Amino acid sequence: MTMVFETVKTDGIAQLSYLVGDTGTGTAAVIDPRPDVEIYLRLSRSRGVTITHIFETHIHADFMSGSRELQQRLGDAKVYVSGEGDAQYGYPVEKLAAGEQFEFGSVALTVRHTPGHTPEHVSYELAQHDQTDSPWGVLSGDSLFVGSAGRPDLLGQEETEELTRQLFHTLRDYYLQLDDGVIIYPCHGAGSACGAEIGERPLSSIGYERRTNPFLQHDDFDAFRDFVKDGAPPVPHHYPILKKVNARGPEPTSGVPAIPGLTPTQFHDAVQHNDVQLIDTRQMLAFGGGHIPNATNIGDRPELSVWAGDMLSYERPILLVVEDESRLDWIIWHFINVGLTHFTGYLVGGMKAWQNEGLPLQTLPQLSVHELAEHRDEYQVLDVRSPQEFEKQRIPGARHQFVAEMRDGLNGDLELDTNDPIAVYCGSGYRASIAASILQREGYRKVCNVPGSMQAWQNAGNQVEKSSSTDSQSVVLSP
Repeated sequence: MTMVFETVKTDGIAQLSYLVGDTGTGTAAVIDPRPDVEIYLRLSRSRGVTITHIFETHIHADFMSGSRELQQRLGDAKVYVSGEGDAQYGYPVEKLAAGEQFEFGSVALTVRHTPGHTPEHVSYELAQHDQTDSPWGVLSGDSLFVGSAGRPDLLGQEETEELTRQLFHTLRDYYLQLDDGVIIYPCHGAGSACGAEIGERPLSSIGYERRTNPFLQHDDFDAFRDFVKDGAPPVPHHYPILKKVNARGPEPTSGVPAIPGLTPTQFHDAVQHNDVQLIDTRQMLAFGGGHIPNATNIGDRPELSVWAGDMLSYERPILLVVEDESRLDWIIWHFINVGLTHFTGYLVGGMKAWQNEGLPLQTLPQLSVHELAEHRDEYQVLDVRSPQEFEKQRIPGARHQFVAEMRDGLNGDLELDTNDPIAVYCGSGYRASIAASILQREGYRKVCNVPGSMQAWQNAGNQVEKSSSTDSQSVVLSP
């Protein structure tokens, strides 16, 4: 008899899900599954167990749940969700109450109500089946992260105060009452916007978090509330949308959907329809060298999921340009991870076929940090990083708009001239290429992307500017 415990990490959305079971009984559970459920089936087969239970910690906002998909693939496994906090679901589920227990051989799961991130949120204690009062681990979902905690502001301003209070009590009255040796297994790692500055490590202990996690250092609620409010990152555009999708129950896709391949002529005709979204997933330098006019560049990297969810409409179909068609399924899964499932087709033969057909091309000049430093006064410099990044440090004289706020166009208060050169930068150039392609689409004629962006700017020894910690003035720092 051997315990089974597997962690599945989904890069890009920084999501962590778990397979927990026991070979003695041959049973297992999956907690917080992602849409691409084949990985859980492969893992369960390789470990000699069958998945009999599917658990959710809460109604997710940052990725599309794979519970219905996994249930369809398994046939008779039930989906177990929180029955706390008056949560409503639009598909068949088994509602859980705090204190319920499930056994998988030697492993026992106990349901604990841990509200704050959402009203219904539950966590699952892990223990030996004959020592359930002494858990060795907690599947903490989005309540407690490594170095952080779940944000309480995703349901709107009217509910934030109460959720913040619930989070405060969850952290103080539940987590801090556990033994130091208890291991926490969260639903997200670094890079997720479900919490502020989540740590890099995939797991931690209560003792370590007790000493180091800033969310666990406040005995006073008012101080805790101020800390949470000040550190919250912007709410991604797609979170409220996915919240509704997951509460309703995502329609199973039965694997990666078949996307029709379109010849260049067919693709050109499809591009002419105003209802489509043209997305080029090639890397920034390839996109800059030549792309289809009005395409948005969201490069083929794990973070494609996050930026597709944040920048795209869930109502309009997607046309895809890819560099390597053998990666098409991988790319499509990264759209599906955030609930984008409607595709019109992809360009067969890629941009080589397009250019050989003699169809229109547009370029996006790439401006090195050396050129920008030498001719900075000739450019309108636009920083498209998050507000926190911009406040920390920036290229002197830069204007600011977060790229996630550009999906509907540019802030007119920036007063950028459409005819004068614009240099767009972020942390590495990835987000800047998204923003620059949007500016081109909006009619700005002289847009440049800055590859390497702030990282390259500093490595090249250029000056940066930051806000003074004592007042609202800005100071320029020498390299």
